[in-house]
Amino acid sequence: MSEPRLIHIPEPKLRFRFGQMVDYPRDGLYLFGPVDAAEQPRQVRFGVIGTSQSLRRFNEWAAQVSNFIDVPERGRMSKAIEAHHVAFPGFNEAFFAIWPKTPSRTITDIDEQDLFEAMHITNRHEAIKTAVDAFVDRLVADRLRDEDPPDFWFVVIPEFIYELGRPKSTVAVADRIVGKIILKENQVADLKINPTLFGEAEADAEVYKYAKNFRRQLKARLLDHQIVTQIVRETTLTPHEFLKANSTDLKRRVEDPATIAWKLCTASYYKSGGRPWQLANVRPGVCYVGLVYKEQPKQDDPQHACCAAQMFLSDGEGVVFRGALGPWYQPDTKQFHLDRPAARSLVSMVLHEYRLQHPNHPAELFIHAKSSFSDDEWGGFVEACEGTGTNIVGVQIADAWDQLKLYRPGSYPTIRGTAMLTSKRSAFLWTSGFVPRLDTYMGPDTPNPLQVSVRRGDAELETVLADVLSLGKINFNTCLFNDREPVTIRFADAIGDILVSAPVLSEPRLPFKFYI
Repeated sequence: MSEPRLIHIPEPKLRFRFGQMVDYPRDGLYLFGPVDAAEQPRQVRFGVIGTSQSLRRFNEWAAQVSNFIDVPERGRMSKAIEAHHVAFPGFNEAFFAIWPKTPSRTITDIDEQDLFEAMHITNRHEAIKTAVDAFVDRLVADRLRDEDPPDFWFVVIPEFIYELGRPKSTVAVADRIVGKIILKENQVADLKINPTLFGEAEADAEVYKYAKNFRRQLKARLLDHQIVTQIVRETTLTPHEFLKANSTDLKRRVEDPATIAWKLCTASYYKSGGRPWQLANVRPGVCYVGLVYKEQPKQDDPQHACCAAQMFLSDGEGVVFRGALGPWYQPDTKQFHLDRPAARSLVSMVLHEYRLQHPNHPAELFIHAKSSFSDDEWGGFVEACEGTGTNIVGVQIADAWDQLKLYRPGSYPTIRGTAMLTSKRSAFLWTSGFVPRLDTYMGPDTPNPLQVSVRRGDAELETVLADVLSLGKINFNTCLFNDREPVTIRFADAIGDILVSAPVLSEPRLPFKFYI
C-alpha cells in the first residue's frame, strides 16, 4: 500500500428475540427481549449477602426494577431526552424473565461494625483478607449445604469497604486498629531460608498470598467453589440515603436510576445463565481468543508470570483457561511470550473446549494479544492446530493514544468505525467516536484509535477490523452501546489480576461470568 487510506467499518448489528437486529443493546431488549427467550419466562434465582442494612437497601432497589423507570430530562428547563438514554421497562418486560419479589437465599448475619473494624486493621493484607473471610466463609458454607443453590449472589458492600478495599487505600493513623499479624511483608522471603521452629511465622506469612483488593480477592477465592457474584455498593442502590454533611447533595455522584437498572439487570440476567444478545451475521466456525498475562507477586524470578486465555464465540459466551506459570515476562521488550510447549498446551485446551460445544474444530481461530508473537510461541500455537483444518491468525491490538489524532469538521469527532489502513496488514481503528444512533460522542476528549495488526497467519484486514469492532459490543456487564476495546482485550488485565489475587487450588476452566 503506497499511502494510508480511510474507510468506514459499518456498525455491527446485535441479534435479539425473534431474530430482530439493532445497533443498541437497550433498544433490542426494550423492543424485543433477549435472544435466548423461550416460550415461557425463565426464573431468575439469586441470593443476597451483606449486613441487615445492606439487605434492606437491596430490597428497596429490587422493588424499583420490577417496574418502569423513566429516563432523566436533559435539564430543568428542558423536556428533551438525550438519545443515549432509554427508559427501563421493568425486569420482566426487558428480559422476558421473572424477577423474584424476594431473593431465593439471604445471608445477613454479617455485623457492620465487625467489617468496619476489619477494614481499619493496620496491616492491609490482614485487613482485606479478614473482611473477605466474612463473605467467603458464609458463601462456601451455604453452597455446601444447599442442594439447589442460587444462580448467583449479590454481594452488597458498605461504602467503607469500597473506599478502603483497594491496593492503594490508606487508613488515617488515628483510625488504625492493631491486628493479629506481627510478621512484616519484607520478612516473608527470609522464612524460606530460615524457617521457624514451630511454624508460627509461616502461618502468618499465608496472609501475604492474598491481594490487597477486596473485589479481586473475593472473586479469586470463590473460583474453586464455582460461586458467581455481582458486587454492588450500597451507595449505588440507595444513593439518596448518602448525603454530604450539612447538605442535600449526594455524597457520591451516581448514574440515573434507569441506567443503573439497565447495567445491573443485564448483568443479573447473564449471570443467572441467560444470554441477552449475540452478534449478528458472524461467520460460522469462528473462535476468538484473548491472551491474558499477569506477573506473579513476590516471586524470586521477576520474569515469573501467569498466563491464561479467554475464549469467546459468536454468541458472546466466554470461557477462561488458566495456563502455565513460567518465565513469560521479557524485561528487555516489556512483553510476555510463552515457550513452545506452553503455547501448544494452551491452544490445545481451547480447541478441546470448542469441540465440547461443536461437532468440528473451528474454521478460524483468531488470537488477540497486546504484544506481538515470538517465533517459538507462534510455533506452539500452530502445532496445536495441525490436522484440524483451522486457520489460525495472530492479531496484535495496541492502544495508539500517542501516535495519531484524527479530526473532522463540526462539533463532534470522527465517526466510530473509521479506519486508516496503513498497510495490507495494519490499520488504526476508531472504536470510539460519534455514534449516529446516540447522536453524540460519549467520551470527554478527542477519541484515540487502536492499532490493529495481523502479525501472524493470513486474514483480510477489513474482516479483522470488523471483528474487533463487533467484539466491543458483547460486554454483558454494562449494557452500553460499545466498549473501546474488544472483549478479548478489555478484561485481560482484570482477569489476570483475579487469577493472582489468591492461591487457586484447581486449574479453573470457567465461564466468563465468574470473573466480571
